[in-house]
Amino acid sequence: MTEILGYLFSVLIGVSLGLIGGGGSILTVPILVYIFGLSAEISTSYSLFIVGLTALFGSFTYYRSGLVNLKAALIFSVPSLVAVFLVRKYLMPSIPSSVFRTGGFIFTKDMLIMSVFSLLMIAASYSMIRNTKIPDSSKMKPGHHYTLIFLEGALVGALTGFLGAGGGFLIIPALVLLAGIPMKEAVGTSLLIIAIKSLLGFTGDISAGVNIDWFFLMILSVFTVSGIYIGSALSKRIHADKLKPAFGWFILVMGIYILIRETLL
Repeated sequence: MTEILGYLFSVLIGVSLGLIGGGGSILTVPILVYIFGLSAEISTSYSLFIVGLTALFGSFTYYRSGLVNLKAALIFSVPSLVAVFLVRKYLMPSIPSSVFRTGGFIFTKDMLIMSVFSLLMIAASYSMIRNTKIPDSSKMKPGHHYTLIFLEGALVGALTGFLGAGGGFLIIPALVLLAGIPMKEAVGTSLLIIAIKSLLGFTGDISAGVNIDWFFLMILSVFTVSGIYIGSALSKRIHADKLKPAFGWFILVMGIYILIRETLL
């Protein structure tokens, strides 16, 4: 029964990615940890593959509609994939399993990952609940701040490498505000960026010798990929802005629960 629930939630990951271009990846690690019972570290690794593959399929749909900016995707992806690869290859293996001890309390590597992850969820939920309108790029002065896009790509890549989350809620505003890309095109471009950096970052884990359960990974990916096609179809009928606040509250509750569970319980 627990596994069935996990697979149903996996579909939701894809639906969110297809509908709003982000958000779904932030559910992947908690689902793997709390429903499937995997460690936080291996969950971030699996998340890179699942989210990357799902986003890749989603980006094809947007590309066929002419809603992917390849130049912006390349400029964002290059520093991002370098950062995520280096974090997975060198930083993650170097973090000790026991980060620190105080009295009888041991703060483990898994607790560190999930605590930081919960803070990311809370930050992401805030922007979704406020549902801040991103200015229409057609009404903005033309400006392509590719240096800033490059720097943010490195930042998001490092974040993805540590937490296994795609970072779509950070990528989309950057593409609209810094590159002047229309919102729907930014969603499609974000999916391609998430796919590139996540899948190439996953190769850092393979080269580091992480043991991968490919059978489980592929089954879970089938569910998430099916979800992104559902989300892409819904995006033509449902305005994403109407769903963001509700999804934001869900992410907020999950983030607070994870933070309490990892630090106080």
